[in-house]
Amino acid sequence: MSFRWPVRVYFEDTDAGGIVYYANYFRFLERARTEWLRALGYSQESLRSDDILFVVREVRARYLRPARLDDELTLTVRVESSRKASLVLAQEVLRRNEQGEEECLVQADISIACMNHGGRPQGIPAVILNAMTSSADGQAG
Repeated sequence: MSFRWPVRVYFEDTDAGGIVYYANYFRFLERARTEWLRALGYSQESLRSDDILFVVREVRARYLRPARLDDELTLTVRVESSRKASLVLAQEVLRRNEQGEEECLVQADISIACMNHGGRPQGIPAVILNAMTSSADGQAG
C-alpha cells in the first residue's frame, strides 16, 4: 500500500494553456515525500539536525496524461526497494476521472541516497529504514 497525499493544482503550477508544467510534477512529488517522512515521525528539519540528508540521485518519469488548473490530485509514495544507504521510491500522480475512478497522470521512480552534511554517503539509520519499509500503509488527507 502507498502513502497518499492530496494536492490541488494552482495557477502558478501551470503553463499558459492551464496545463501543469512538466517540471512542477517534481515539486509535487517532493512534497509527497516530505509529508510521507513527516507521517512517519521525521521532519526534514529534525533529520537535518541529526546530520541525515536524503538526496535525489536519479529520476525516471513517465507523463501519461496532463493535469490542469484546479484539478484535485493524489500523490503517492511507495518503497520499491531499499539498501543500506539508498531507496528506490515508486511515486504516482493520480486524479479521479468523470466516472470517479483514479487515473494515473505521472509515474516516477525516484532513487534516493542518504548522505551527511559533508556530502558523504551514510547508512540510513535502522529505525528510520524500518519505518519507511514497514509502514507504507500510512495515509494522509
